[in-house]
Amino acid sequence: MVQPVGVLALQGDFAEHGAVLQQLGCQVQLVRTVAEAKTIAGIIIPGGESTAIGKLLKSTGLNRWIQQAARRGLPVYGTCAGAIVIAKQVDSPYTLRLIDITVKRNAYGRQLDSFTAPLQSTLFPNLAGVFIRAPKITRLGPKVKTLAWYKQQPVLVETDRILAGCFHPELTKQFLVHRYFIEHTRRFARQK
Repeated sequence: MVQPVGVLALQGDFAEHGAVLQQLGCQVQLVRTVAEAKTIAGIIIPGGESTAIGKLLKSTGLNRWIQQAARRGLPVYGTCAGAIVIAKQVDSPYTLRLIDITVKRNAYGRQLDSFTAPLQSTLFPNLAGVFIRAPKITRLGPKVKTLAWYKQQPVLVETDRILAGCFHPELTKQFLVHRYFIEHTRRFARQK
């Protein structure tokens, strides 16, 4: 049986991520409870409002479940607010501390300052990033690898099976990062 890819569906643009995964042929599980999370091979934590997502993660118990599952190798991909939620250091009490980065919230400006820009990446040629109230990665831990940059700033990073991105790949037609994450989930499912 193929395990679905989970999308945290507590707040934010989870529907857009789900639609991308379905277009790529994945079974999708919208995750609102620990019971729903137990069926997945990986989880995307979408953009939205990081404090709201963090509070809802805590109230549902999904915060502890995701931390424990990530320690067992569950792939996790945090985009925009999701990157804030999984960062080790951020100016918020609601962090899962899954990836050794420091993140500054809303560092690329307010909603009115949103923009789309080409990114530099050797792994993803012609990758574009949609930045909406985007965080900035200001520090990388020693084991964190940068996969894409914007103006020499890391905007997509990973360590083990944990990805953090400052931009919204679900709002483009490229789906490059989603395909990359799906490969992580398939490897994890095979190893179980």
